[in-house]
Amino acid sequence: ISHTWLLSVIQNDFRTGKIDLDSTAKLLEKLQIPYDFAHVKHVFKKVVDKRREHMIGIEDFRAIYQTIVHRLEFHELFRTYSPDSKILTDNQLTDFLKRGQFETEASETAALEIILKYEPIEEVRKRRHMSFEGFVRYLSSEDCSIFKRDHRTVYQDMNRPLCDYFISSSHNTYLISDQLIGPSHLWGYTSALLKGCRCLEIDCWDGSNNEPVVYHGHTLTSKIPFRSVIQVINKYAFVASDYPVVLSLENHCSPKQQDVMAECLETILGDKLLSSTIGDTVVTQLPSPEALKFKILVKNKKVGTIEESMLRRDHDRHGETGELSEFENMTDEDELDEKTPLHPKSPRLKRKSERRLSTPPRKKAKVKKTKVSIALSDLVIYTKSEKFVSFEHSLANQKCYENNSIGEVRARKFVKHSARQFVSHTSRFITRIYPKGTRMNSSNYNPQDFWNVGCQMVALNFQTPGVQMELQNGKFLDNGGCGYILKPEFLRNHNSMFTPYDVGSYSKQMCLSITLISGHQLPPSNLSKTNKADPFVQIEIYGVPEDQVKKKSSVIKSNALNPRWDEIFTFTIQVPELALIRFCVEDEISLVANEFLGQFTLPLLSLNKGYRKVPLFSKDGTNLEPASLFVHVW
Repeated sequence: ISHTWLLSVIQNDFRTGKIDLDSTAKLLEKLQIPYDFAHVKHVFKKVVDKRREHMIGIEDFRAIYQTIVHRLEFHELFRTYSPDSKILTDNQLTDFLKRGQFETEASETAALEIILKYEPIEEVRKRRHMSFEGFVRYLSSEDCSIFKRDHRTVYQDMNRPLCDYFISSSHNTYLISDQLIGPSHLWGYTSALLKGCRCLEIDCWDGSNNEPVVYHGHTLTSKIPFRSVIQVINKYAFVASDYPVVLSLENHCSPKQQDVMAECLETILGDKLLSSTIGDTVVTQLPSPEALKFKILVKNKKVGTIEESMLRRDHDRHGETGELSEFENMTDEDELDEKTPLHPKSPRLKRKSERRLSTPPRKKAKVKKTKVSIALSDLVIYTKSEKFVSFEHSLANQKCYENNSIGEVRARKFVKHSARQFVSHTSRFITRIYPKGTRMNSSNYNPQDFWNVGCQMVALNFQTPGVQMELQNGKFLDNGGCGYILKPEFLRNHNSMFTPYDVGSYSKQMCLSITLISGHQLPPSNLSKTNKADPFVQIEIYGVPEDQVKKKSSVIKSNALNPRWDEIFTFTIQVPELALIRFCVEDEISLVANEFLGQFTLPLLSLNKGYRKVPLFSKDGTNLEPASLFVHVW
């Protein structure tokens, strides 16, 4: 059937004789076959090299088509469910959906939908059957993706208080390379928002002509007007997600320019700016992402209470200032102010200072007084920045709408020495983690350590590719990519005794078995002229410490087109709710070096069971289609 159909579709293209490489690629497009040109060229060359001409006939094309499309592993699967190895009836396809794909609810209606969508041969389609051609197209489609279909839209409860969610957060959003001399760019904001980021950082300094500017203070990074940043945010805030955006202001401006900032926020953002409480003026619990849809919140220091701000609402507050008093109890290297300039010769880099854990202010702690613009302060409603003193201090004094920023070094010590208190703290208050100041090249820390204790805003340098951003992108694929993920119950419950180091009764053990079957059109190695690679796959689990594991497949020599493994990997996971799984494909260059070819990361609970396609993404997050892995998940 397949043979006759193929000839009928392509014969016209050969009526003038033979075709060249470009026409071969165009013909594959006409047949709706996704291809990587490098692979087509390689297979084409293999066919023509024997004859020393650069054209192929109809039978050669059929051979190329079969090499790329008629994958042996798909044939084997097809034959398991098709007794005559020619077609699948709707009943046989339903059987495959139930047994092969674990879609227990699958009915003949579902099978018919698949036939109508993927079967290219009309007479087969009319009989409600599926040929091998249709089966191949179905197995290579989004419907067979390893990522659960219903997790591609918002499906979680969005009516809980803001602190009950992990929130996609970016650090130094205005930078697009390093922290010292790199350019500041509006694209930093656009691209973060388009990736679903919901908490952006804006570093504000006094500029000329009374216009505040955004840049990494005391460094040579370039400057952009605050006004332009807000215009870009206004334009792109709700393109990728309807849920609230938080602007984390790192404010170094004089009260006069803070007034200008307030005016920019109000005039440019208009109704999108949240400038008063929703409902009750007395805030006893944070509102939900649902209640704050299409709203932009300002996170900044604030004078006085929300109630006082509400009383001033109808007065012109421009020109008014208030005073903030804060203890300057710096106890940690990376807390000195995440923005302190760092130069390689900086004494801060060399000194091994006495590091101390969270302590209440010491007696000699200086009190720092800062003047703040009332107009800007009053725009802070549910996200008031409060200096972190200690867990005890927060529990006794902090209000639900006050949040803390903690540097990664100090936060890591808390994870290690007081994880239970940390979990208790993040169940009540939004906590933002930021990279230490010594990361001059904008490198990132592992966000998983802080998600494990419930930190909501784990801020990363979005401009820096690598495993850390792959974990970030993988985690926030969930819940429709809306930038808000509901935390597991044990990280929301005020009385939780959960700790990532000793999960005890919080364990919901899960056994996972993954058969790595094959790869398809893997990105060719940059280091190979013949389009070959020696690929292997590493499957990694990220989660609580006892779930962290990496397993590696064997290396397949010289085959990027269709490497075949058939290897089984089994994992036992204690806390599936926090786990991410990463598939990473590399090319073994030598015994000590490998080249990254592609990866895909997703939440463990978003895995589809059955025979599934794993898409692959490049280091910068581009989809490498049609490169993929074929696996069986159980």
